[in-house]
Amino acid sequence: MKFRVTEIFNRSITVELVNRDKYRTQPYLVKLNGEPVFDGPQDRNVFAITGLQPDTEYRLSVQSAVDAGRPDTQLFRTRPESALLDVRKFGAVGDGVHRDTAALQAAIYACPEKGTVRVPKGRYLTSPLFLRSSITLWLEEGAVLLGDPDRSHYPVLPGMIPGTDEKREFPMGTWEGNPLDSFASLITGIGVQEVDIIGPGVIDGNAQNGDWWEDVRTKRTAWRPNTVYLLRCTNIRMQNVTIRNSPSWTLHPAYCHHLRFSVLTIQNPPDSPNTDGFDPESCSDVRLIGTRISVGDDCIAIKSGKYYMAHYHWKKSTGTVIRNCLFERGHGSVTIGSEIAGGVEEVHVSQCIFDGTDRGVRLKTRRGRGERSLLDGLIFERIEMRSVPMPVTVNMFYYCDPDGHSEEVQDRAAHPVTERTPRIGTIEVRDVVCTGVNASLLCAYGIPEMPVECIVLEHVKASFLPKEERTPYIPVMMDGLDPMEGVGFYMQNVRKAVLEDIRLEGIDRDQLLIGEPEQLESERILVNGEEIRLQK
Repeated sequence: MKFRVTEIFNRSITVELVNRDKYRTQPYLVKLNGEPVFDGPQDRNVFAITGLQPDTEYRLSVQSAVDAGRPDTQLFRTRPESALLDVRKFGAVGDGVHRDTAALQAAIYACPEKGTVRVPKGRYLTSPLFLRSSITLWLEEGAVLLGDPDRSHYPVLPGMIPGTDEKREFPMGTWEGNPLDSFASLITGIGVQEVDIIGPGVIDGNAQNGDWWEDVRTKRTAWRPNTVYLLRCTNIRMQNVTIRNSPSWTLHPAYCHHLRFSVLTIQNPPDSPNTDGFDPESCSDVRLIGTRISVGDDCIAIKSGKYYMAHYHWKKSTGTVIRNCLFERGHGSVTIGSEIAGGVEEVHVSQCIFDGTDRGVRLKTRRGRGERSLLDGLIFERIEMRSVPMPVTVNMFYYCDPDGHSEEVQDRAAHPVTERTPRIGTIEVRDVVCTGVNASLLCAYGIPEMPVECIVLEHVKASFLPKEERTPYIPVMMDGLDPMEGVGFYMQNVRKAVLEDIRLEGIDRDQLLIGEPEQLESERILVNGEEIRLQK
């Protein structure tokens, strides 16, 4: 079986199989220097190998457990390490009772360049820890960084810091796309580079034992923290770590470049508020592979801030790759928006499973995001959606923010195109299988003054729930839209739609297309086995 070593750390590696399967594949065996790595066959397309020694050469082989044949074999060498610091030597107790913040922070700041901070098995009660550059933070098996439930022990990051030259300003704290005072996160990195965080330990926000999920729309001293917050960082990697019970967004990099996340597990209770899994905001060159996310809000939400940040600190999100991941529960599997005033371009999502989320592909924007808010070059392919009621939604009337229900946002009549008008370019969805569809396969609602430019659906199979099991849903969050069920394509204010090789089961023919784009290209659409020709 072909594979590639995608990331090499000082004490572990990430391996990705080269195939077209979605998240899992046929069973395979892994050997390192001729010895089995795992107790039995594995089936995930991406896996981590831990417990390695620094600056050491290894021979890795992967072989199918089903088909006889020669294994694929490669050599690799782990990265060197200058020093290994054990946090217990700095006074950390790890009993879940003593506050270990000072000892943990001392080890991080004392670590030499290219050194490793080792956190052995134990429960380390801590308030926010601040990273420094050029180190590895290693959470061993059984190690838990446990968030202090007392918010008074959390420092506050001011939303904006003015420059002493009275000309510049520096965003610091953030809340839902604006520079606002927020509590520092359990792991906070500001302006650091060349940092690795490796597992298989746990970062536990411990929000259920504090008051973070109570009265969530009220600012109390500052806005709620993330669990991991990275601001203006470069070359950051995280591997084989579990992150759970976050006070709000779980893993939130902002204004960062070259980020690599692999084999993560992100878990929050289904009723926990605003606990998105992964929110890259105004970041470039981001890759997330082999990760499982199950949370109380969007599994992934790619963002680029609100209008102020796009106007004065513009950086669009670009170059995001998401591959071989499993997204469970949550409001959306992969969401783009709604804080996207800086724009989002070049997103490629592939070989993923969406299981039980409210929506699969979810785009959400609104008037007021601004002319820099262009969503374009969005590709979703080789995806399986299981029990996703609304697989693809595109919403330019999203009613977020205090003015979300205002006339400016919700008026269906055309408004003048101004500097506050957002745009959606091209979104492509291909090689997708959906089961358990309820409301609609596609619901796209653009604004009349700036319609959605182009939606492409190719090689899509979708089976709807039986009529007696369907429940009418409002597929996108906007005012005045009636609930629907059993609809193939619902399109309003869309310039061009390309529908090719679409196979739908379980809907009525007259529910295939509601609304029409300005230009429609369709080829081979089957409804319950009957070919139907759609023409504009």
